[in-house]
Amino acid sequence: MVATESSSLLQPVGSFRSGLPVAMAQESWKNESEETVHTPEAPILCVNNCGFFGSSMTNNMCSKCYRDFVKVTTMAAPVVEKKAFTPASSSKTPLEPAKPDEVPAAAVEDKQAAQEPPKPPSNRCLSCRKKVGLTGFQCRCGGTFCSTHRYTEAHDCTFDYKKAGRDQIAKQNPVVIAEKINKI
Repeated sequence: MVATESSSLLQPVGSFRSGLPVAMAQESWKNESEETVHTPEAPILCVNNCGFFGSSMTNNMCSKCYRDFVKVTTMAAPVVEKKAFTPASSSKTPLEPAKPDEVPAAAVEDKQAAQEPPKPPSNRCLSCRKKVGLTGFQCRCGGTFCSTHRYTEAHDCTFDYKKAGRDQIAKQNPVVIAEKINKI
């Protein structure tokens, strides 16, 4: 019985449990991997003739041309507008035609906002004009300050901290008023 246990535990060095030699198993793995990987015989140039190589996954375009193509096709896709359903009213009121001379105030504000480009953030201290870069401190008054002038006492801050504190406390703690009891 001892001899059978030792023979079952000891296997030849060059074989698996299935009994196939290691070299044969490696060759079968190699053949399987060769069959699944298909390499193109010659690289495909981009169809836009930009000089780069394309891929069949990107419609034979290079990555940049494909990205531009996708961007153009998504922009050109029509946007479906949702229209609100308004039931017909029984009362017919005559609508006054809009006067062409009058322009809504919202449209004027939109035009002014579109004309003024957004102001880039300042990278200098408003008090001493020292260059602060990324280490500048933003104050609630809207300015950027250096480490010396970051405190409200140092730069004559115009932000009303007392009022902001009162508003915050009032918002967090609503006033509770009990109902009056009617005396009999």
